[in-house]
Order: sequence, then C-alpha cells, then structure tokens
Amino acid sequence: MSASSQTASTTVPARTNGSGAAAILSAGFGAFCIGIFAVAADKSPHIKGLLNIYKPTGPLSGVTTAAIVLWLVSWAVLLLLWRKRDVRLAPITTLAFVLLGLSFLLTFPPFADLF
Repeated sequence: MSASSQTASTTVPARTNGSGAAAILSAGFGAFCIGIFAVAADKSPHIKGLLNIYKPTGPLSGVTTAAIVLWLVSWAVLLLLWRKRDVRLAPITTLAFVLLGLSFLLTFPPFADLF
C-alpha cells in the first residue's frame, strides 16, 4: 500500500455547524411565531376566526399549527442555505435566545395586553 492511499483512507471529512445553527435559529423563530400569532388572535376577531381550526380548543389550534408550519419551513430553508457551511454560532444563538425571550413576553398576559 502506498503512502498516498494510506493517507486518503484515514482522512476525516470536515464537519460543518450550519445544520445545527439552522436548527437553533429556526427553533427561536418558531417560538416567536407562537407569540406573534397568540397576540394577533387575541387582538383581532378576524384573525381569531381564521386560526380557529378545531372549535373545542379555539384559536390556539391555529396558533400552534401555523407556528409549527413556519418553524419547519424556516428550518428547511436555513438547512438548505447553511448545511455545508461553517457559520458563527454566537450571533445565531444570541438571536435565537432573543426571539425566545420575546415569545415569552408576548405570551405573558400583562405584556400582551399592552398591545
């Protein structure tokens, strides 16, 4: 066995962090969507009617369904864009936590009532 074939067989492919970053950011975005849809359904009778998919649960069924769809779409798009790339995780994780924090605020009734 030659030295070049031995080196080629032990080479480990480079790992990228783009797919993990896509999952982190899309999770923050999905949580934020829940907050936005919850406030929108609470404040607008028209949106409340649109999001009322299953009557026993009211608009919450549409809020969570729409947020899950947007979360999955955002994850798929970001995965396609970043899967073969190395991205800076610090700003992406920070943004995801900011979106998560905003979603907590938007689903907290005293804060949501300010709108």
